[in-house]
Amino acid sequence: MPEIILATSDLTELVETISMTENVRPFLVPQTHTIRQAMEQLERTEEKIIFVIDTDSRLVGSLTDGDIRRWILSDGDLKALVSHVCNCSPRVVEEDFDVDELRAEMLNRNLGCVPVVSASREIVKLVFWKELFQSEVAVTPKRQLELPVVIMAGGKGTRLAPFTNVLPKPLIPMGDRTVIEIIIDQFLPYGLNRFHLSVNYKSKILKSFFEELSPKYSVGYIEETEPRGTAGALRALYSDTPDNVFVTNCDIIIQADLAELVSFHTENNHDLTLVASLKDYKIPYGVCELEKGGSLARIKEKPQYSFLVNTGMYIVRRDRLNLIPENAHCDMTDFIETLKKNGCSIGVFPIGENAWIDTGEWDEYRKAIDSLGRLASRSGE
Repeated sequence: MPEIILATSDLTELVETISMTENVRPFLVPQTHTIRQAMEQLERTEEKIIFVIDTDSRLVGSLTDGDIRRWILSDGDLKALVSHVCNCSPRVVEEDFDVDELRAEMLNRNLGCVPVVSASREIVKLVFWKELFQSEVAVTPKRQLELPVVIMAGGKGTRLAPFTNVLPKPLIPMGDRTVIEIIIDQFLPYGLNRFHLSVNYKSKILKSFFEELSPKYSVGYIEETEPRGTAGALRALYSDTPDNVFVTNCDIIIQADLAELVSFHTENNHDLTLVASLKDYKIPYGVCELEKGGSLARIKEKPQYSFLVNTGMYIVRRDRLNLIPENAHCDMTDFIETLKKNGCSIGVFPIGENAWIDTGEWDEYRKAIDSLGRLASRSGE
Protein backbone atom coordinates (compact mmCIF):
# COMPACT_ATOMS: atom_id res chain seq x y z
CA MET A 1 0.00 0.00 0.00
CA PRO A 2 1.60 3.33 -1.04
CA GLU A 3 2.10 5.99 1.59
CA ILE A 4 -0.03 9.08 0.99
CA ILE A 5 0.26 12.33 2.90
CA LEU A 6 -3.23 13.64 3.60
CA ALA A 7 -2.76 17.30 2.79
CA THR A 8 -5.60 19.58 3.90
CA SER A 9 -5.05 22.50 1.53
CA ASP A 10 -7.71 22.96 -1.14
CA LEU A 11 -9.32 19.59 -0.28
CA THR A 12 -12.71 21.07 0.38
CA GLU A 13 -12.63 22.88 -2.94
CA LEU A 14 -11.55 19.65 -4.64
CA VAL A 15 -14.42 17.64 -3.22
CA GLU A 16 -16.94 20.30 -4.18
CA THR A 17 -16.02 19.66 -7.82
CA ILE A 18 -15.83 15.88 -7.52
CA SER A 19 -18.57 14.07 -9.40
CA MET A 20 -20.64 17.20 -9.89
CA THR A 21 -20.22 16.62 -13.61
CA GLU A 22 -19.93 12.85 -13.21
CA ASN A 23 -22.89 10.96 -14.63
CA VAL A 24 -24.18 9.19 -11.54
CA ARG A 25 -26.94 7.36 -13.39
CA PRO A 26 -24.74 4.43 -14.61
CA PHE A 27 -24.04 3.63 -10.96
CA LEU A 28 -27.69 3.45 -9.91
CA VAL A 29 -29.94 0.42 -10.29
CA PRO A 30 -33.63 0.23 -9.31
CA GLN A 31 -34.48 -2.25 -6.59
CA THR A 32 -37.02 -3.76 -9.01
CA HIS A 33 -34.20 -5.00 -11.29
CA THR A 34 -33.10 -8.62 -11.20
CA ILE A 35 -29.66 -9.70 -10.08
CA ARG A 36 -28.89 -10.66 -13.68
CA GLN A 37 -29.74 -7.12 -14.86
CA ALA A 38 -27.61 -5.66 -12.08
CA MET A 39 -24.68 -7.90 -13.03
CA GLU A 40 -24.72 -6.57 -16.58
CA GLN A 41 -24.73 -3.00 -15.30
CA LEU A 42 -22.01 -3.71 -12.72
CA GLU A 43 -19.66 -5.13 -15.36
CA ARG A 44 -19.83 -1.86 -17.29
CA THR A 45 -18.49 0.19 -14.37
CA GLU A 46 -14.78 0.60 -13.85
CA GLU A 47 -15.19 0.89 -10.07
CA LYS A 48 -17.12 -2.44 -9.87
CA ILE A 49 -19.75 -1.05 -7.53
CA ILE A 50 -23.30 0.15 -8.09
CA PHE A 51 -26.00 1.47 -5.76
CA VAL A 52 -29.55 0.18 -5.41
CA ILE A 53 -32.29 2.82 -5.11
CA ASP A 54 -36.03 2.71 -4.44
CA THR A 55 -38.80 4.34 -6.46
CA ASP A 56 -38.14 7.66 -4.72
CA SER A 57 -34.42 7.52 -5.66
CA ARG A 58 -33.42 6.85 -2.05
CA LEU A 59 -30.42 4.66 -1.35
CA VAL A 60 -31.28 1.05 -0.51
CA GLY A 61 -27.82 -0.49 -0.59
CA SER A 62 -24.61 -1.12 -2.52
CA LEU A 63 -23.74 -4.02 -4.79
CA THR A 64 -20.32 -5.41 -5.71
CA ASP A 65 -19.20 -8.46 -7.67
CA GLY A 66 -18.35 -10.08 -4.32
CA ASP A 67 -21.98 -9.77 -3.22
CA ILE A 68 -23.14 -11.45 -6.42
CA ARG A 69 -20.47 -14.15 -6.17
CA ARG A 70 -21.65 -15.12 -2.70
CA TRP A 71 -25.23 -15.24 -3.97
CA ILE A 72 -24.29 -17.53 -6.88
CA LEU A 73 -22.33 -19.86 -4.59
CA SER A 74 -25.35 -20.11 -2.30
CA ASP A 75 -27.32 -21.35 -5.33
CA GLY A 76 -29.28 -18.12 -5.47
CA ASP A 77 -31.56 -17.43 -8.43
CA LEU A 78 -30.26 -14.71 -10.77
CA LYS A 79 -33.87 -13.82 -11.54
CA ALA A 80 -34.37 -12.71 -7.94
CA LEU A 81 -34.61 -9.00 -7.18
CA VAL A 82 -31.36 -7.18 -6.57
CA SER A 83 -32.62 -6.07 -3.15
CA HIS A 84 -32.17 -9.69 -1.99
CA VAL A 85 -28.39 -9.54 -2.37
CA CYS A 86 -27.27 -5.92 -1.92
CA ASN A 87 -25.47 -4.61 1.16
CA CYS A 88 -28.12 -2.61 2.99
CA SER A 89 -25.57 -0.81 5.20
CA PRO A 90 -23.04 0.69 2.76
CA ARG A 91 -20.55 3.36 3.77
CA VAL A 92 -22.03 6.78 3.02
CA VAL A 93 -21.29 10.37 4.01
CA GLU A 94 -23.55 13.38 4.38
CA GLU A 95 -23.09 16.59 2.45
CA ASP A 96 -21.12 18.29 5.24
CA PHE A 97 -18.61 15.40 5.57
CA ASP A 98 -15.01 15.92 6.66
CA VAL A 99 -12.74 15.49 3.64
CA ASP A 100 -9.65 14.46 5.61
CA GLU A 101 -11.56 11.76 7.46
CA LEU A 102 -13.02 10.39 4.24
CA ARG A 103 -9.63 10.29 2.52
CA ALA A 104 -8.13 8.43 5.47
CA GLU A 105 -10.99 5.94 5.56
CA MET A 106 -10.95 5.32 1.80
CA LEU A 107 -7.22 4.72 2.02
CA ASN A 108 -7.36 2.40 5.03
CA ARG A 109 -10.37 0.40 3.81
CA ASN A 110 -9.42 0.53 0.11
CA LEU A 111 -12.80 2.03 -0.83
CA GLY A 112 -13.16 2.90 -4.49
CA CYS A 113 -16.36 4.93 -4.25
CA VAL A 114 -18.45 6.48 -1.46
CA PRO A 115 -21.86 8.09 -2.08
CA VAL A 116 -22.79 11.45 -0.63
CA VAL A 117 -26.42 11.36 0.52
CA SER A 118 -28.96 13.98 1.49
CA ALA A 119 -31.02 13.91 4.68
CA SER A 120 -33.66 11.89 2.79
CA ARG A 121 -31.00 9.33 1.64
CA GLU A 122 -30.95 10.47 -1.98
CA ILE A 123 -27.51 10.19 -3.64
CA VAL A 124 -26.30 13.74 -4.24
CA LYS A 125 -22.97 12.76 -5.82
CA LEU A 126 -20.31 10.08 -5.75
CA VAL A 127 -16.79 10.48 -4.40
CA PHE A 128 -14.39 8.31 -6.39
CA TRP A 129 -10.93 7.23 -5.30
CA LYS A 130 -9.36 8.29 -8.61
CA GLU A 131 -10.59 11.84 -8.11
CA LEU A 132 -9.97 12.25 -4.40
CA PHE A 133 -6.40 10.97 -4.78
CA GLN A 134 -5.82 12.22 -8.30
CA SER A 135 -2.43 13.78 -7.58
CA GLU A 136 -1.05 10.92 -5.49
CA VAL A 137 -2.32 7.57 -6.78
CA ALA A 138 -3.93 7.03 -10.19
CA VAL A 139 -5.82 3.89 -9.28
CA THR A 140 -6.93 2.11 -6.16
CA PRO A 141 -3.86 0.14 -5.01
CA LYS A 142 -4.07 -3.64 -5.21
CA ARG A 143 -3.28 -5.94 -2.32
CA GLN A 144 0.17 -7.39 -2.97
CA LEU A 145 0.50 -11.16 -3.41
CA GLU A 146 3.43 -13.54 -3.35
CA LEU A 147 3.03 -16.65 -5.48
CA PRO A 148 4.31 -17.79 -8.85
CA VAL A 149 2.23 -17.77 -12.02
CA VAL A 150 2.26 -20.59 -14.56
CA ILE A 151 1.09 -19.83 -18.09
CA MET A 152 0.34 -22.93 -20.13
CA ALA A 153 1.91 -21.85 -23.42
CA GLY A 154 2.88 -25.09 -25.14
CA GLY A 155 -0.20 -25.81 -27.27
CA LYS A 156 -0.37 -25.57 -31.05
CA GLY A 157 -3.41 -23.29 -31.15
CA THR A 158 -4.84 -25.04 -34.18
CA ARG A 159 -8.13 -23.12 -33.90
CA LEU A 160 -6.25 -19.91 -34.76
CA ALA A 161 -4.56 -21.21 -37.90
CA PRO A 162 -3.07 -19.85 -40.13
CA PHE A 163 -1.65 -17.38 -37.53
CA THR A 164 -0.38 -20.27 -35.45
CA ASN A 165 1.25 -21.92 -38.46
CA VAL A 166 3.80 -19.13 -38.11
CA LEU A 167 3.61 -17.97 -34.48
CA PRO A 168 3.14 -19.73 -31.15
CA LYS A 169 -0.33 -18.99 -29.77
CA PRO A 170 0.90 -16.69 -26.95
CA LEU A 171 2.36 -14.30 -29.54
CA ILE A 172 -0.87 -13.77 -31.47
CA PRO A 173 -1.26 -9.98 -31.80
CA MET A 174 -4.01 -8.18 -29.90
CA GLY A 175 -3.86 -4.67 -31.26
CA ASP A 176 -0.25 -3.52 -30.99
CA ARG A 177 0.68 -6.10 -28.33
CA THR A 178 0.72 -9.87 -27.92
CA VAL A 179 -1.88 -11.80 -25.96
CA ILE A 180 0.70 -13.08 -23.47
CA GLU A 181 1.79 -9.53 -22.61
CA ILE A 182 -1.82 -8.59 -21.92
CA ILE A 183 -2.26 -11.69 -19.75
CA ILE A 184 0.88 -10.90 -17.75
CA ASP A 185 -0.29 -7.32 -17.27
CA GLN A 186 -3.31 -8.62 -15.32
CA PHE A 187 -0.96 -9.98 -12.64
CA LEU A 188 1.62 -7.21 -12.29
CA PRO A 189 -0.50 -4.71 -10.23
CA TYR A 190 -0.68 -7.37 -7.49
CA GLY A 191 3.10 -7.65 -7.23
CA LEU A 192 3.09 -10.99 -9.07
CA ASN A 193 6.30 -10.95 -11.08
CA ARG A 194 7.48 -14.58 -11.24
CA PHE A 195 6.21 -16.31 -14.36
CA HIS A 196 6.78 -19.86 -15.56
CA LEU A 197 5.85 -20.68 -19.14
CA SER A 198 5.23 -24.28 -20.13
CA VAL A 199 6.56 -24.46 -23.69
CA ASN A 200 6.66 -26.95 -26.52
CA TYR A 201 5.32 -25.80 -29.89
CA LYS A 202 7.58 -23.14 -31.47
CA SER A 203 9.23 -22.60 -28.09
CA LYS A 204 12.36 -21.00 -29.59
CA ILE A 205 10.29 -18.17 -31.05
CA LEU A 206 8.60 -17.55 -27.71
CA LYS A 207 11.91 -17.55 -25.84
CA SER A 208 13.45 -15.17 -28.37
CA PHE A 209 10.52 -12.80 -27.94
CA PHE A 210 11.07 -12.46 -24.18
CA GLU A 211 14.83 -12.23 -24.60
CA GLU A 212 14.29 -9.29 -26.93
CA LEU A 213 11.61 -7.79 -24.68
CA SER A 214 13.84 -7.84 -21.56
CA PRO A 215 10.91 -7.41 -19.14
CA LYS A 216 11.28 -6.25 -15.54
CA TYR A 217 9.54 -9.41 -14.32
CA SER A 218 11.16 -12.85 -14.35
CA VAL A 219 10.26 -15.47 -16.95
CA GLY A 220 11.28 -19.11 -16.62
CA TYR A 221 10.41 -22.08 -18.80
CA ILE A 222 9.05 -25.56 -18.18
CA GLU A 223 10.20 -27.58 -21.18
CA GLU A 224 7.89 -30.22 -22.61
CA THR A 225 9.68 -32.49 -25.05
CA GLU A 226 6.24 -33.69 -26.12
CA PRO A 227 2.72 -32.41 -25.34
CA ARG A 228 1.70 -33.45 -21.83
CA GLY A 229 -1.81 -32.01 -21.61
CA THR A 230 -3.16 -28.96 -19.83
CA ALA A 231 -1.82 -30.05 -16.42
CA GLY A 232 1.14 -32.34 -17.11
CA ALA A 233 3.78 -29.62 -16.99
CA LEU A 234 2.69 -28.53 -13.50
CA ARG A 235 4.33 -31.61 -11.99
CA ALA A 236 7.68 -29.82 -12.33
CA LEU A 237 6.57 -27.23 -9.75
CA TYR A 238 5.74 -29.74 -7.02
CA SER A 239 6.76 -28.67 -3.53
CA ASP A 240 6.03 -30.39 -0.22
CA THR A 241 4.91 -27.05 1.23
CA PRO A 242 1.28 -25.89 1.04
CA ASP A 243 2.19 -22.81 -1.00
CA ASN A 244 -0.09 -21.88 -3.87
CA VAL A 245 0.50 -21.23 -7.55
CA PHE A 246 -1.59 -19.42 -10.15
CA VAL A 247 -2.23 -21.37 -13.34
CA THR A 248 -3.72 -19.87 -16.48
CA ASN A 249 -4.16 -20.77 -20.11
CA CYS A 250 -2.38 -18.54 -22.59
CA ASP A 251 -5.49 -17.57 -24.54
CA ILE A 252 -7.69 -16.09 -21.81
CA ILE A 253 -7.85 -12.68 -20.14
CA ILE A 254 -9.56 -12.57 -16.75
CA GLN A 255 -10.73 -9.24 -15.35
CA ALA A 256 -11.25 -10.09 -11.71
CA ASP A 257 -9.82 -9.09 -8.35
CA LEU A 258 -7.00 -11.61 -8.01
CA ALA A 259 -6.51 -10.74 -4.34
CA GLU A 260 -10.14 -11.70 -3.68
CA LEU A 261 -9.55 -14.92 -5.59
CA VAL A 262 -6.56 -15.82 -3.42
CA SER A 263 -8.48 -14.96 -0.24
CA PHE A 264 -11.41 -17.10 -1.36
CA HIS A 265 -9.03 -20.01 -2.04
CA THR A 266 -7.12 -19.81 1.25
CA GLU A 267 -9.98 -18.90 3.59
CA ASN A 268 -12.00 -21.88 2.34
CA ASN A 269 -8.95 -24.15 2.56
CA HIS A 270 -9.38 -25.36 -1.01
CA ASP A 271 -6.72 -27.50 -2.65
CA LEU A 272 -7.65 -26.16 -6.05
CA THR A 273 -9.90 -23.27 -7.02
CA LEU A 274 -11.08 -22.76 -10.58
CA VAL A 275 -12.40 -19.51 -11.99
CA ALA A 276 -15.79 -20.02 -13.67
CA SER A 277 -17.64 -17.53 -15.84
CA LEU A 278 -21.39 -17.26 -15.98
CA LYS A 279 -22.62 -18.00 -19.52
CA ASP A 280 -26.12 -17.60 -20.88
CA TYR A 281 -27.40 -19.77 -23.70
CA LYS A 282 -30.65 -18.89 -25.42
CA ILE A 283 -32.50 -21.64 -27.30
CA PRO A 284 -34.14 -20.01 -30.34
CA TYR A 285 -36.95 -22.57 -30.40
CA GLY A 286 -39.80 -23.77 -28.26
CA VAL A 287 -38.48 -26.53 -26.00
CA CYS A 288 -40.84 -29.46 -25.43
CA GLU A 289 -41.04 -30.94 -21.95
CA LEU A 290 -42.58 -34.40 -21.80
CA GLU A 291 -44.60 -36.21 -19.19
CA LYS A 292 -44.17 -39.86 -18.39
CA GLY A 293 -45.38 -41.88 -21.33
CA GLY A 294 -44.38 -39.32 -23.94
CA SER A 295 -47.23 -36.82 -23.63
CA LEU A 296 -46.43 -33.13 -23.95
CA ALA A 297 -46.33 -31.43 -20.56
CA ARG A 298 -45.54 -27.90 -21.74
CA ILE A 299 -43.59 -25.89 -24.26
CA LYS A 300 -41.03 -23.35 -23.05
CA GLU A 301 -40.74 -20.70 -25.72
CA LYS A 302 -37.12 -19.71 -26.43
CA PRO A 303 -35.83 -20.45 -22.92
CA GLN A 304 -32.58 -19.11 -21.53
CA TYR A 305 -30.23 -21.23 -19.44
CA SER A 306 -27.29 -20.09 -17.33
CA PHE A 307 -24.18 -22.17 -16.65
CA LEU A 308 -20.87 -21.68 -14.88
CA VAL A 309 -18.14 -22.40 -17.43
CA ASN A 310 -14.52 -23.20 -16.63
CA THR A 311 -12.35 -20.32 -17.88
CA GLY A 312 -8.94 -21.97 -17.65
CA MET A 313 -7.58 -20.06 -14.62
CA TYR A 314 -6.80 -21.83 -11.35
CA ILE A 315 -5.08 -21.59 -7.99
CA VAL A 316 -3.64 -24.87 -6.75
CA ARG A 317 -1.64 -25.97 -3.73
CA ARG A 318 1.83 -27.01 -4.77
CA ASP A 319 1.93 -29.97 -2.41
CA ARG A 320 -0.98 -31.49 -4.39
CA LEU A 321 0.95 -31.43 -7.67
CA ASN A 322 2.52 -34.79 -6.81
CA LEU A 323 -0.83 -36.31 -7.81
CA ILE A 324 0.04 -35.48 -11.43
CA PRO A 325 1.92 -38.44 -12.96
CA GLU A 326 5.50 -37.70 -13.95
CA ASN A 327 6.39 -37.62 -17.65
CA ALA A 328 2.84 -38.52 -18.67
CA HIS A 329 -0.09 -36.84 -20.37
CA CYS A 330 -2.54 -35.28 -17.92
CA ASP A 331 -5.27 -32.74 -18.60
CA MET A 332 -6.58 -30.40 -15.93
CA THR A 333 -9.89 -32.30 -15.86
CA ASP A 334 -7.95 -35.51 -15.09
CA PHE A 335 -6.03 -33.75 -12.32
CA ILE A 336 -9.22 -32.37 -10.77
CA GLU A 337 -10.83 -35.81 -10.78
CA THR A 338 -7.73 -37.26 -9.10
CA LEU A 339 -7.88 -34.54 -6.45
CA LYS A 340 -11.54 -35.34 -5.76
CA LYS A 341 -10.81 -39.06 -5.48
CA ASN A 342 -8.15 -38.24 -2.89
CA GLY A 343 -10.59 -36.25 -0.76
CA CYS A 344 -9.27 -32.82 -1.77
CA SER A 345 -11.42 -29.70 -1.77
CA ILE A 346 -12.23 -28.04 -5.11
CA GLY A 347 -13.53 -24.47 -5.05
CA VAL A 348 -15.33 -22.48 -7.74
CA PHE A 349 -14.84 -18.70 -7.97
CA PRO A 350 -17.63 -17.23 -10.16
CA ILE A 351 -17.11 -14.15 -12.33
CA GLY A 352 -19.42 -12.35 -14.73
CA GLU A 353 -19.70 -13.22 -18.39
CA ASN A 354 -17.93 -10.07 -19.54
CA ALA A 355 -15.04 -10.58 -17.11
CA TRP A 356 -13.70 -13.45 -19.23
CA ILE A 357 -12.16 -12.73 -22.61
CA ASP A 358 -11.39 -15.82 -24.68
CA THR A 359 -8.97 -15.41 -27.59
CA GLY A 360 -8.71 -19.09 -28.49
CA GLU A 361 -10.80 -19.20 -31.67
CA TRP A 362 -11.57 -16.76 -34.46
CA ASP A 363 -15.05 -15.61 -33.40
CA GLU A 364 -13.94 -15.08 -29.81
CA TYR A 365 -10.66 -13.50 -30.98
CA ARG A 366 -12.55 -10.81 -32.88
CA LYS A 367 -14.80 -10.17 -29.88
CA ALA A 368 -11.71 -9.95 -27.67
CA ILE A 369 -10.16 -7.24 -29.83
CA ASP A 370 -13.39 -5.23 -29.59
CA SER A 371 -13.55 -5.74 -25.81
CA LEU A 372 -9.93 -4.73 -25.27
CA GLY A 373 -10.44 -1.67 -27.47
CA ARG A 374 -13.36 -0.55 -25.30
CA LEU A 375 -11.34 -1.14 -22.13
CA ALA A 376 -8.41 0.85 -23.48
CA SER A 377 -10.63 3.80 -24.43
CA ARG A 378 -12.37 3.73 -21.02
CA SER A 379 -9.07 3.68 -19.10
CA GLY A 380 -7.90 6.67 -21.11
CA GLU A 381 -10.91 8.79 -20.24
